[in-house]
Amino acid sequence: MPPLTNRRGFIIGTSAVLAAAASRPSKGRTADLTALSASEAVAAMRDGEIKAEEYAVALLNQATRLADLNAFRTLRPDDVKAAAREADKRRAAGRSLGLMHGLPIPVKDSVSTKALPTSQGTRALQNFMPKDDAAVLKPLFAQGAILMGKTNLHELSCGWSSNNATFGPVKNPYDRTRTPGGSSGGSAAAVASHIAPLAIAEDTYGSIRVPATFCGLTGLRPTFGRYPGDGILPLSRGKFDQVGALARGVSDLVLFDSVVTGERAPVRAPSLKGLRIGISPEHLSAGMEPECERIMGEALRRIESAGAKVVVAELPQVVRDASTVVRTILGYELLDSIATFLKEQGTGLTIDQLSSQVGPNLAPLLAASRKPGERSIYLSLLRRKEEIKAATIGYFRVNNLEALAFAPVLMPAFAQGDADSVEIGGHQVDLFTAIGRNIGLGSCASLACLVLPSGMTASGLPVGLEFDALPGRDRRLLALGLSLESALGPIPPPAIAA
Repeated sequence: MPPLTNRRGFIIGTSAVLAAAASRPSKGRTADLTALSASEAVAAMRDGEIKAEEYAVALLNQATRLADLNAFRTLRPDDVKAAAREADKRRAAGRSLGLMHGLPIPVKDSVSTKALPTSQGTRALQNFMPKDDAAVLKPLFAQGAILMGKTNLHELSCGWSSNNATFGPVKNPYDRTRTPGGSSGGSAAAVASHIAPLAIAEDTYGSIRVPATFCGLTGLRPTFGRYPGDGILPLSRGKFDQVGALARGVSDLVLFDSVVTGERAPVRAPSLKGLRIGISPEHLSAGMEPECERIMGEALRRIESAGAKVVVAELPQVVRDASTVVRTILGYELLDSIATFLKEQGTGLTIDQLSSQVGPNLAPLLAASRKPGERSIYLSLLRRKEEIKAATIGYFRVNNLEALAFAPVLMPAFAQGDADSVEIGGHQVDLFTAIGRNIGLGSCASLACLVLPSGMTASGLPVGLEFDALPGRDRRLLALGLSLESALGPIPPPAIAA
């Protein structure tokens, strides 16, 4: 069995997982199965300490208890329990067990599954059955994972609130009056509320990172292309769309990465002593909500206390256009990308037919995408994107940075709904500044992006911290994440998870 993890272990390997399992009293371990990490649950099921069906029933009961969160679009408990029984039979027969043996995984409903409908969160596709599973799911299923269900999302993944006009809004487990973030809101709500320890999400322009910070989770948007995108609705033409995972700890992201990529070398958490973590306060910290600013400052001090060197290094001016570049390129490519996907997946729908049935909040976006502007502007944006990526790589190298740290968004989770702006410090700030400004860099420059919980506001809302690393350094970033996670410390789960 390749390297895995425990929540505090520094070497992610089989022995670490089994040692962690052995160190916890059996009664405490099984008293609340929903509190287990994915790695702990898999280890317990592989050892026979708990049965896969027992674990699945515990998660399904939690889903039933918290159905009002509206985290799921499709959930078929009998199918999940049947798959879990098959996993138990496999173990009883002495057959080889996969790295995700018996683990139920919720899947964002933009990711194709042949066993369940894939709606993309839109009315016209609510009963669409793909002919095949998305490529990212195949290695997970091959290693024993179970499809738990399809999670609710912002319609066509085109938004940050998960306030779905057709299937209803997803609610934040920390405060039901607030958004969990989007577009992967259902996946985030499921993990934060202990319905599952790990879920599939997808990030074009923050759709993993925004739900991670709003719901107190870890989330990895990997380097573009690290995980396969076949069978997942793209909003761009091979530029920004990247599937990933949300979890309650970095170790589970390591497990996910190991299974999807096949990279099985141990991931060892490095000492933070002397590691250079960059910040760009003039650009990335400007205009933050005071509570978020306080939490970020305290988090950076904890990282420094653990030995890291926090380096003030302002981003080059060209890099500060990243969010605008991403947003504008998406405006040019959105309709064509969706239309191509509809045809390739055999949905039988044209983009016009789909557009005629979208919710009122999405219709203006699709209409605007029909006439985005002159092609020369689009070509200049493509060049600008490459300039931003080159400047970002140069910025890391000149300053000898291991990672760039910043708050992914400027405020905690905002109220349910689809407002165009939010209040920060007594002023109305448009969403593309409040949310899009900081997360745009990772998408534009194809960085490896890891969000970690960093603290709680006085009103009990989680706030995350994003750490971006150079393209291709995902495993190194995950290793660093183990150390940073330890330095930052845990945050309390939502009260409803207990």
